[in-house]
Amino acid sequence: MNFLAHIHLSGPDKDLRFGNFIADGIRGKEIHNFPKNVQAGIHLHRAIDTFTDQHPTFRAHCKLLSPEHGHYARVIMDVVYDHLLAQHWNDFHDQPLAEFAQDFYRETELRKETIPQKMQRLFQLMQEQDWLVEYSRVEGLERILFHMSKRTSFPSNFPKAVAVVEENKTLLLPAFVDFYHELQEHCKEHLQITP
Repeated sequence: MNFLAHIHLSGPDKDLRFGNFIADGIRGKEIHNFPKNVQAGIHLHRAIDTFTDQHPTFRAHCKLLSPEHGHYARVIMDVVYDHLLAQHWNDFHDQPLAEFAQDFYRETELRKETIPQKMQRLFQLMQEQDWLVEYSRVEGLERILFHMSKRTSFPSNFPKAVAVVEENKTLLLPAFVDFYHELQEHCKEHLQITP
């Protein structure tokens, strides 16, 4: 799952959202530099990633992209899942996506000095280009994948994945919806047992 899903799955708690957002920028003992609820968000992020990576639906979907993109198929499918979530946002959340995104940008801007240095530029771009809403558009998906492909260590063409996604959307969508409902339940259970 990519940024939109991670933020959504955190629920309304601002500390959980923030921790979930910065989790990929936190290493080792750095987690102890944050309040307990932010730490809980970091742990939730990792629980979401583990659940997703091991889920047979996600693995099957990654295989659609494997011939062209190899081990990057997982990274691309994370973004594709955010695209599917954004396109069907009203099925999962009462607040319009544009409002949800602006709320997140505002609350994160207020604590941007505590965002890990390596994620500062990423948040700036996310806010300026409104990634959370851009996920909902095919053109936005292409643009996000294009920027991701420029950061790989060898020539790649992530946007080519969009054609595969569009061709297989009738297959992907219902399986994604079932998967996402399972993931929501998993997050609820995780938060109940996390101290």
